[in-house]
Amino acid sequence: MGATILDGKALAASWEEQLQKRVDALKEKSGGQTPILATILVGDDPASATYVKMKGNACRRVGMESMAVEMPGATTTEQLLAKIDELNNNPDVHGILLQHPVPEQIDERACFDAIALAKDVDGVTCLGFGRMAMGEEAYGCATPKGIMRLLEHYQIDIEGKHAVVVGRSAILGKPMAMMLLEANATVTICHSRTQNLPALIKQADILVGAVGKPEFIKAEWVKDGAVVVDAGYHPGGVGDIELGPLSDRASALTPVPGGVGPMTINTLIFQSVESGEKALA
Repeated sequence: MGATILDGKALAASWEEQLQKRVDALKEKSGGQTPILATILVGDDPASATYVKMKGNACRRVGMESMAVEMPGATTTEQLLAKIDELNNNPDVHGILLQHPVPEQIDERACFDAIALAKDVDGVTCLGFGRMAMGEEAYGCATPKGIMRLLEHYQIDIEGKHAVVVGRSAILGKPMAMMLLEANATVTICHSRTQNLPALIKQADILVGAVGKPEFIKAEWVKDGAVVVDAGYHPGGVGDIELGPLSDRASALTPVPGGVGPMTINTLIFQSVESGEKALA
């Protein structure tokens, strides 16, 4: 029996239909106003430009508006902070996305943390992370929150399970671990320098690959019946986990592409709609 495919693409499409209805209802209540997501792109990295375009398209599909803010590659930290402050104080903007990465001369963490908590729909601020980790209200980081929504939809049992997260980035590995812990999993956080990594991965009932290296996690390290979530995407259409041999060994897995990626963007839109509802309803 093959693994259940955790189809993020189909789930995101289903959620878009629901979000469109919520946006339509909000327009009626607010005299035609819609949630607005401001996207900030600094520099001319083509991959970043593509991601921002995809997020703008997703806004339009649900009837939202997006405000594209493009800044030159020579932008300073101070100039970017001023732009974020302007958007924080614009009542028509309900969510702010600063596209990662920014040029190296910019203090990215300072700029992330300048985003107002109420508009941090991508879940990137230290304050938002801290509140989420403490079980308080905050918007979750888009990728791990998208993964949690995917697991919930497919009724994957998390409570009491041993979840192993491979990766410790501020916007994926760390918040992923905290969200799984909040859902009553027992969580082990690993990374590229972890000793005896295959042995730790072998213990995982739920495995999340978020290490950022193509097929770094080998199929032979994964125990039969595990739930396998691959949050990576690399040229050639591969993720962080060697998924091919797991199609008939895992109990469930996310495809690459079409698993985690669509849910990341959908979660950003989902949280932007929530922010708009709080401000406009």
